[in-house]
Amino acid sequence: MKAFKKISFLLFFALILVNCMGVNAQKPTVYCVGDSTVKNGSGKGDGGLWGWGDFIGQFLDTTQVRIENHALGGTSSRTFQTKGLWQPILDRLQKGDYVLIQFGHNDSGALNDDSRARGTIKGVGEETEEIDNMLTGEHEIVHSYGWYLRKIVKEAKSKGAIPIVMAPIPRNDWNNGKVPRNMDSYGGWAKQIAQEEGVTFINLNDKMASAMEIKGQDAVTGNLFYKRDHTHTSAKGAALAASLIAEGLRESDNSLKNYLLKNPKVKLPAKRNLYLIGDSTVANNGQPTKSGWGMFLEQHLDTTRINMYNKARGGRSSRTFRYEGLWDAVKSQLKPGDFVLMQFGHNDGGHVDKPKYRGSLKGMGDETQEVNRDSTGSETVHTYGWYMKQYIKETQETGATPIVLSMIPRNQWNEGQVIRASESYGTWAKEAVEQAGGYFLDLNEAVAQKYEQLGPDVVAAFFPDDHTHTNGEGAQLNALTVAELIENLRQSDLRDFVFIRKE
Repeated sequence: MKAFKKISFLLFFALILVNCMGVNAQKPTVYCVGDSTVKNGSGKGDGGLWGWGDFIGQFLDTTQVRIENHALGGTSSRTFQTKGLWQPILDRLQKGDYVLIQFGHNDSGALNDDSRARGTIKGVGEETEEIDNMLTGEHEIVHSYGWYLRKIVKEAKSKGAIPIVMAPIPRNDWNNGKVPRNMDSYGGWAKQIAQEEGVTFINLNDKMASAMEIKGQDAVTGNLFYKRDHTHTSAKGAALAASLIAEGLRESDNSLKNYLLKNPKVKLPAKRNLYLIGDSTVANNGQPTKSGWGMFLEQHLDTTRINMYNKARGGRSSRTFRYEGLWDAVKSQLKPGDFVLMQFGHNDGGHVDKPKYRGSLKGMGDETQEVNRDSTGSETVHTYGWYMKQYIKETQETGATPIVLSMIPRNQWNEGQVIRASESYGTWAKEAVEQAGGYFLDLNEAVAQKYEQLGPDVVAAFFPDDHTHTNGEGAQLNALTVAELIENLRQSDLRDFVFIRKE
């Protein structure tokens, strides 16, 4: 009996020991808190923009530490707390966890307004301002930037966690080849709080500004940042910021440095693919006076996240692009998540049964016509609508997304108005989408409206050879219009890969 009790006691003691070892062996968590430069949107590259918190895990041994990015776009050191975002993190903090903290970009906003009310009092002092918050309707005492930052640091330390404070990343602003620093404002105030609280400070602002200056403004803009946005980084910019945080950790005496990978391999997000099919008004024709809009669309795309392939071919119709096997070549490359922009119509009005054998039957029906094509045998010709619906359906079968555009207008006018294709191919393109699915962009109408604003004399310069083909300037206007239509296509995530360059 005594032996049994002794064995039971030893087993019980061993169980407690194992449990204790399990608790002690639990991986620490690295929490990221901050604004959209730490995590943009959902953290999946919304609009082509990323935060460094999305990449910091690629520099740490995630078999030994966990990464949780709780940053939220639009927040300041104040609103991250007043919105209740900090408290759940604080409740979960364990001894040995880490908190990476970066605020400042939004702290300079208004203290009280009816849109965001996110500003903080400048500095690190104890001054306050009482307000009746116009946004929340609540009475609130607003503190300084330093007060809010110190509160996060102190509360993290009280749980045994290890705060690490960052100076906010620089904006893509330049002055005589130099990037302005923020050490006389939020960067300096962040450093002061870190020093007063005895925690690690990383001057991410200066590190990244120096790296940007080495690359130069032209290499940074459109690569690490976009021309449309001087605050938020691309995937490459966010990865650079994360690498500089890792560098700062390596230079510090912070224990998080022990979890840094020796040879990190940064993996940028997998690219999606966009294919263009159509005729010479889309294609790369190699002729300055016959430039397709597909030649210039790429400059409005986030090419760090999407590849564009212009497979349009001059002289083709919805019929011949298929008959010649051009569509089969594109279709064989399509995979789930890809996109196909398709614009036909200019050549579909040609002869059905005479060389060049490219005309399609008018309309949306299922009628056919048998045609003998000289030495190449016979062909069953279908309607324009039938061909377009086949492109749509076969694109969908691959898991790709079909987007149909009405054809760009010709330089043809009637009493000061551009003649539309709304009585023929423009309407049939729309009806094909309504019947088969996908998305429709009325490029014909959108470009016609722009032509009318410019007037016949200006537009005539876009068409030096004929009334169908534009020069480079006209093609750029059409490409911009396509990008604008995609950007407004809220139902498709292709819009997340578009940004508008209007220079």
